[in-house]
Amino acid sequence: MLQTEHNPRTKRTHTAVTLHQIAHARAGDKGERLNVALFAYDSDHYATLLEQVTEERVLALFAHRGASRVRRYPLPNLAGMNFVIDDVLQGGVNGALNLDGHGKTLSFLLLSLEVNI
Repeated sequence: MLQTEHNPRTKRTHTAVTLHQIAHARAGDKGERLNVALFAYDSDHYATLLEQVTEERVLALFAHRGASRVRRYPLPNLAGMNFVIDDVLQGGVNGALNLDGHGKTLSFLLLSLEVNI
């Protein structure tokens, strides 16, 4: 989804995009903890990721799954960041009643987050 908006104060135009348009992600899981690494396709977008993909926004995005805490670890040499999300896997791979308790599919939820470029 592209949505363009002009800010007269800064004289800049911002376009709202989903993260999957400017980044890719890898995920893994261990028990109740999800690990998601997010990498910009273009290193020029790394500053946007740092500014807009915050621990607070990621926690809000995963709140419906019971996430209790998010820690972000910047990876500037890789134009990426790693998120560790606690209590999000609803019992983990072996304990969850949902169809896919693996964290890998949850990287797509992160990639649905909107940012302005």
